[in-house]
Amino acid sequence: MDELGIGELLVRLRNARGSVTQAKIAAEYNQVEDSSVPTMTGKEIGRYEREARLPSERTRGFLAGVFGVDSAMLDQAHAVSRRRKAAERGKAAPSAPRAEMPTARRATVPPSACALAADAARSARFARFIASTNSDATTVEQLDADVARLARHFVSRPLKELYAEIRELRDETFELLRGRQRPQQTSDLLVAASRLCGLSAHVCLDVGDYDSAGSHARTAWSCAEAAGHHEMQAWVRSIESLIAFWNGNPQRAADLAQHGQRYAASGSVGVRLASLEARALAVAGDAQGAVAALVTAEQARDAMQGPDVMPGVFSFPTAKQLTYAGTTHLAIGGPGHVQQAIDCAGTAVDLYRVAAADDRSTFDLLAANLDLARGYMLAGEADAAEVLLGVVLDSGPGQLSASIRNRLEALSGELGAAQYRGSPQFAHLRERIVIAAMPAVMSAADSSEPLT
Repeated sequence: MDELGIGELLVRLRNARGSVTQAKIAAEYNQVEDSSVPTMTGKEIGRYEREARLPSERTRGFLAGVFGVDSAMLDQAHAVSRRRKAAERGKAAPSAPRAEMPTARRATVPPSACALAADAARSARFARFIASTNSDATTVEQLDADVARLARHFVSRPLKELYAEIRELRDETFELLRGRQRPQQTSDLLVAASRLCGLSAHVCLDVGDYDSAGSHARTAWSCAEAAGHHEMQAWVRSIESLIAFWNGNPQRAADLAQHGQRYAASGSVGVRLASLEARALAVAGDAQGAVAALVTAEQARDAMQGPDVMPGVFSFPTAKQLTYAGTTHLAIGGPGHVQQAIDCAGTAVDLYRVAAADDRSTFDLLAANLDLARGYMLAGEADAAEVLLGVVLDSGPGQLSASIRNRLEALSGELGAAQYRGSPQFAHLRERIVIAAMPAVMSAADSSEPLT
């Protein structure tokens, strides 16, 4: 079987089971995957068998479980199919180490700054392609399911578990768009590409690589604009606003959030944009504008027409809205706003604690705890602040995104102010914060090439 392609191998494995249909294999796959939302279909199994699409490493792992074989057998067949396709396109076959990096390394080695920058350059090249032409593609049924799963998992799972698959699926979508398909399928693929570039931008944002995040976001905008998808255009403006905010430009962040609100869209993206605008204006010193934007966010929540099309990171739950409101009130300052910040952040923490596992955003829960701690600190309740800060500091470096580290650094600066210097309790907390805020995890790996 050494020279069997993945399609041939899957057909043989299914036939070896007797008269088992592709739909039956798909049903068994969904049982093995054990996802809350079934992602595999009989049609998709057929595409894999015809090699109209090659299964990702994650998919191959679940298929191996379905057929009761070693995943290395499917990986080897996948490599054969990739070499054949590369030869058909007149390209050199990808080298084995690059195409088939061991699973252990994919799961444990996070992307380095060089890897992220190189990956963003590839994304930017596709933006230039979109500017000059629109090609066609194939069905996006399974692609939409994969994007929805990644978006749902993004809020609660470590980035190193998702980064490689996001990049692989995004690049595969780019290749589909370079092919031929019906106009409606082209539009659907462009939206999927926009969402995947948005996820890539979020990965870079969460590790503090704002230049690469910006490159992915611009490609996401190009795809959404080419598809004429207003909801996605609004969401891309929200990620661009986040990039500007954490890159130290709150006024531009507010401008981008305001611009995004021009695109009429259903779902919660309007709430997201108004909340982003409120926080940015508060940090920029416009307290009146910030309060008005908070009201706009509440009105947008009341005016929502149905649930979000995409789950997870593409949605904006009430808990997240309250987290942003708490940060906004703290930035405005004053006893009244500090108390409102405590109320908002406390409610957000309670909502996240009772949310389903896939909806419990680790980063947002930590942000809400930090705001609650800072609110109690400003209110003079040192013991409560220490307990809440302990929750954040004890979560481990792998749970601290770049934005959480930025918040910790700012809090450390506040604790160095005159009113706190005489307190051994706050001095100890400041020392712990300084250690926790040191860069680690995602920048630790120094690889010259992107993960595959």
